[in-house]
Amino acid sequence: MNAPERHELFLLGEGEKKVEMETITQVANAALFTFNKEDHTLANMVRDKLYRSDHVTFAAYKVPHPLFASFQLRIHTDGEITPKDALVKACRELITELAQLDQEFTKEFELKKMAANVPNGGLDI
Repeated sequence: MNAPERHELFLLGEGEKKVEMETITQVANAALFTFNKEDHTLANMVRDKLYRSDHVTFAAYKVPHPLFASFQLRIHTDGEITPKDALVKACRELITELAQLDQEFTKEFELKKMAANVPNGGLDI
């Protein structure tokens, strides 16, 4: 097939950067970020977090080609913060939310395991 090996889609090559930033000169406070070796999963989460930010006026992404794991994220801000700062803030908030989700999931999973070890799930029937 023409598709690259699955592991090559997510491992960075020699001298390859995870994120590259390009300032957009046609619009004030705008930048285009290219994420290498990432796909729609991260793109949609980051775009949604940016969209909900007070200082971001525009956030959208596109995937240039479906066979290659990369996407371009365009961010416009109101000038209070830079697009780069908005992206960093959004990523930090996502990391916090995902850590909370991980804790809640682990807690519920452990409780489910404990209930499964008790006859009748702990119910006296």
